[in-house]
Amino acid sequence: MRRLLKYFDGYKLTSLLGPFFKLLEAAFELVIPIVVSLLIDKGIAAGDKAYCIKMVLIMILLGFVGFMSSIIAQYFAARSAIGFAGNVRLALFKHMQTLSFSDMDRLGTGTLITRMTSDVNQMQNGVNMALRLLLRSPLIVFGAMIMAFTQDVHAAVIFVIVIPVLAIIVFAIIAVTIPGYKKVQAKLDRVLNLTRENANGVRVIRAFGNEEEEVEKFGEANDTLRNLQNKIGRISAYTNPLTYVVINFAIMALIYVCGVRVDNGKMSAGVTVALYNYMSQILVELIKLANLIITITKALASANRVADILDTVPGMKDGEESFVELKESVSGKSEIPVVEFDHAFISYAGGGQGALSDVTFKVRRGETVGIIGGTGSGKSTLVNLIPRFYDVTGGAVRVNGYDVRDVKLSELRRSIGIVMQKAVLFKGDVQSNLAFSNPDATDDEMKEALNDAQMGNFSLGREITQGGGNLSGGQKQRISVARALVRKPEILILDDSSSALDYATDLAMRTAIKKLDYNPTTFIVSQRCASVSHADKIVVLDDGHVAGIGSHSELLKTNEVYREIYNSQVKSEEGVTDDYSEESEVFE
Repeated sequence: MRRLLKYFDGYKLTSLLGPFFKLLEAAFELVIPIVVSLLIDKGIAAGDKAYCIKMVLIMILLGFVGFMSSIIAQYFAARSAIGFAGNVRLALFKHMQTLSFSDMDRLGTGTLITRMTSDVNQMQNGVNMALRLLLRSPLIVFGAMIMAFTQDVHAAVIFVIVIPVLAIIVFAIIAVTIPGYKKVQAKLDRVLNLTRENANGVRVIRAFGNEEEEVEKFGEANDTLRNLQNKIGRISAYTNPLTYVVINFAIMALIYVCGVRVDNGKMSAGVTVALYNYMSQILVELIKLANLIITITKALASANRVADILDTVPGMKDGEESFVELKESVSGKSEIPVVEFDHAFISYAGGGQGALSDVTFKVRRGETVGIIGGTGSGKSTLVNLIPRFYDVTGGAVRVNGYDVRDVKLSELRRSIGIVMQKAVLFKGDVQSNLAFSNPDATDDEMKEALNDAQMGNFSLGREITQGGGNLSGGQKQRISVARALVRKPEILILDDSSSALDYATDLAMRTAIKKLDYNPTTFIVSQRCASVSHADKIVVLDDGHVAGIGSHSELLKTNEVYREIYNSQVKSEEGVTDDYSEESEVFE
């Protein structure tokens, strides 16, 4: 928790004022039993009505001032807790933006969401309760014991015996429950992961009729979480009964001792009432303290989980060189390749054998490169190395002659336009989604990008729901392409961005991209030969290895892997075509 104290910045004063006013309230509360004692011994016993009225008015004043102090304290405590939680949540979100794709894969989306929401909320509740009660309750408990000694030393010995016993009970329960609450939050991660997975894949689940299996899987995870919560809850539930038992025995002992001393004339009735009130105050505060301990225990478990994420060192270190300056230094030098893979290797964490092995080729400025291969051959992995979504584990990837690991990520990626394999759109309108790529783009530039992406019939003001749920797959892909084109990138990466398009629309979009006046270097990832046949060079991948590089006609003649892909997609009336000519009508 100490690692998170810096997020109280801006709320340090309110964090001090909250406990201060609570302590002020506690001080007034400790004085009231003394006033009651005086009221009984000097007012009621002596029949002095004026003195009784005076004491009653003092009690009302103390109660009112204590009530106002409590209201002010709760306001400052709530303000500090909400501000602290907001700072932590913002810091957590910012830190998540620095994590690499590998870090995200390792941590998991579900656990990141849980820590951003549930864990931060637990911390907020813990801070709020701690500022209100963490100092107040101990002050009441120990203050009541001290005030008891001012009334009668012999009877106050009971307080000295009771408080350590209660402390042992409370801290023993804390020691058991803190690890348990950590496990509860981990199980909650599992439930959230399943919920998110089912919500995203609900159509697939229903298409295959797997509703019952998924309900059963979720039920098992939910039962595990519930059983663990019940186990920890049962342990926490012992706090109140045990404190009640100890306090009630203490009250019985106190009444007996006080009764004997009053009978012997060594103690007044008012002092007895005051001591009883102090014991009652201890009882009430220990109940509050027990609940506070449970809340703080949960908050500490959540704080450790959040701190673990904040302490996660990004697996990808940002480069120090200015990519903009480096680009200017090589401008006009056509002999320097725009992109170069130099014996590049990459293995995913826990993925076993390498996803890509010994990939070597160069791409000149303005060229169009097709990347083709079977499912799982490493096509998306290959293009993800260019904007440095993942780092190579061997070899190098260079852009404009410079290793991508040496240049600033923000500048590198600003020169690249990429369309992901899965089209992701944000809630808003078409204009806001296109502006995501280039906030400074004009309406005319956005409309031009839509025309190039074969979406000229869409208005910029058309509403888009979260994830583009109100659009077809082809519309989402074309808007994603338009978003990449708005940036006017030096390097354009289309990662299977036409899989939902018909051949005619795909051809029209590729033709429009080929005619762009800024002449980007284009990478087209596809499983369809028709989408890459026009490329200046085609890279054929097979199980993470480069099986061949060449033009469409060259590969048809010399590369068995490419020929198999071609034959599986293009058939003549008699069956599989044997026409490997570049002029095949399918690709015109």
